[in-house]
Amino acid sequence: MTGRIAFQGELGAYGHQACVETRPDFEPFPCTSFEDTIESVRKGEAELGMVAVENSTYGRVADVHHLLPKSGLHIIDEAFVRVHVNLLGVKGAKVEDVREAHGHTVILPQCAGFLREHGIKPVASSDNARAAREVAELGDVSRGALASELAADIYGLNVLARHIEDQANNTTRFLIMARDADFRRRGKFGMMTSFVFRVRNIPAALYKAMGGFATNGVNMTKLESYMVDGHFTATQFYAEIEGHPDDRNVQLAMEELDYFTDHIKLMGVFPAAARRYERS
Repeated sequence: MTGRIAFQGELGAYGHQACVETRPDFEPFPCTSFEDTIESVRKGEAELGMVAVENSTYGRVADVHHLLPKSGLHIIDEAFVRVHVNLLGVKGAKVEDVREAHGHTVILPQCAGFLREHGIKPVASSDNARAAREVAELGDVSRGALASELAADIYGLNVLARHIEDQANNTTRFLIMARDADFRRRGKFGMMTSFVFRVRNIPAALYKAMGGFATNGVNMTKLESYMVDGHFTATQFYAEIEGHPDDRNVQLAMEELDYFTDHIKLMGVFPAAARRYERS
């Protein structure tokens, strides 16, 4: 093992699966919350942090974009993990025995069709792996968990129904965080640059700020807004672009952005994952 990689959830969570798939030489380090995940890296309890940011079915993971700018960490990589949702139950249980399926609020909408079809009531849990553990502890055939096959192996549950997600391409994107940045790397599939910014309080500031990316041929793959400190008049934007800060066209675009903003913070420079460009 070369170190620890922290993730939100218990052993068997999809964050655990992401760690196993993308950093198999690191020891998975479970944390209760995303805040704890980030703090464990900041304090040196773990070298890396695996943070879920969005799902192809559910959308963005709430609150994460508020945490990233304040984390003091750098995004050094991204990982796209195919999320297969499975109905897990205790030994001897069948699908028709299950009356309640427990899972995180993010995962419940991902398999809503299956649950409706089988008359199973969705019940929110703080974590999918925790739901699996609790179902195993209760030993009740009427209760199931929505979780990974990894969780079934860890907690001794049977997979009653495999791959019950509504969307065939159900995928979660994770960001890998570290205390130190390394701008020297270049990826096989190109580089990504992420940053947050706030525009100046002038008419059409956002429109003008974005113009520099278009005129310099820089592709912006993500632009999301959210309130700052609960104020409706204070909006911050999280953006991701293709390219490296050393690229001339990126430099020109960022210079123009700087003119129309009163705050810019670089969040990370990392290789684009191959799965970013896959078509299902």
